[in-house]
Amino acid sequence: MKTNLYIDRHVELVERCKLGERKAQYELYKSYSKAMFNICMRIINHMGEAEDALQEAFVDAFSNLHQFRQQSTFGAWLKQIVVNKAINQLRSRKVQWVDIDEWQRSGEESEVFSEEICIWSEDETSLEVERIRNAVLKLPDGYRVVLSLYLFEGYDHEEIGEVLGISESTSRTQYMRAKKKLAEMMTH
Repeated sequence: MKTNLYIDRHVELVERCKLGERKAQYELYKSYSKAMFNICMRIINHMGEAEDALQEAFVDAFSNLHQFRQQSTFGAWLKQIVVNKAINQLRSRKVQWVDIDEWQRSGEESEVFSEEICIWSEDETSLEVERIRNAVLKLPDGYRVVLSLYLFEGYDHEEIGEVLGISESTSRTQYMRAKKKLAEMMTH
């Protein structure tokens, strides 16, 4: 089996970081910190905790840079560390996951979103995006995390289950409940 090596634009910086160069670490931090902080916020939804998770993720990344084998981009490798740190931070809150069997007994099986064709101006679209973003931040932690990992980070339910230590069906349940709750919030 052939292993693909992905060369990204930060290879030189990564190599300089491996040699312990602080300036290179700062450059990488500047390049990725905003995007990685946004991931933390989508998962944790608390600025201080998101900053802590981000800080821990970068410390871990720089401490374990020798393990980075360039089988993906540095950004993809870092994102995995960031997601894990954010989830661990959230776990310390004791998030309650809902199992699929419990969900089905509660009668929440119907799909909530209906397709509507609308013509939006750019201003209306920006306002709507902001409204949705705010509504997502108000979702309960379990819903928000699964929704964010699935929609924004591109994880599938099997991966979400592995990362969160829940079943794939629980991930699907949380996602469906999150969509339903979000739709309810958006109609008010």
